[in-house]
Amino acid sequence: MLGSPCLLWLLAVTFLVPRAQPLAPQDFEEEEEDETETAWPPLPAVPCDYDHCRHLQVPCKELQRAGPAACLCPGLSSPAQPPDPPRMGEVSIVAEEGRAVVHWCAPFSPVLHYWLLLWDGSEAAQKGPSLNATVRRAELKGLKPGGVYVVCVVAANEAGASRVPEAGREGLEGADIPAFGPCSRFAVPPNPRTLVHAAVGWARHWPC
Repeated sequence: MLGSPCLLWLLAVTFLVPRAQPLAPQDFEEEEEDETETAWPPLPAVPCDYDHCRHLQVPCKELQRAGPAACLCPGLSSPAQPPDPPRMGEVSIVAEEGRAVVHWCAPFSPVLHYWLLLWDGSEAAQKGPSLNATVRRAELKGLKPGGVYVVCVVAANEAGASRVPEAGREGLEGADIPAFGPCSRFAVPPNPRTLVHAAVGWARHWPC
């Protein structure tokens, strides 16, 4: 005699439906390996858009914080030491206005501010105002036509200031100035109007 339909259905479900097998430890290891293989590798870091000679250059540490991806800053010396000397760049002279524009490049050192030193033939140098660490360009005014000058840029931090060539009795006029150092010697051309007046006066006194 057959049992009730409910009992037969229960027996069929018991024998036909497969039982769930517990996962072995090696199964978990295989799943972890699969996830590791599909993970994307980190993007390589690239140099930050930092130029030692760029005027109003944002500090590299700020570029690292503001950028969408990590970037690398150039290595710097210890902030416990005075900065290395900056490198003097081009000196653009505007003779008719008696001024010159000085460019320089920052050293590979922490810098808080800069200032310029100007010798005009005297022993004592004229010290310019303090300039913040982003500045790479400054203007010299009041230059005399035909004058010969020496200008140096000084970098400073909490540990001290960078070095400049030693001045003699006549200032830096006769000092040995390195080609890629912090100083530059330049001469302001004579005023063209002065040359014209001098030529006219010389012609008037020339015997015919």
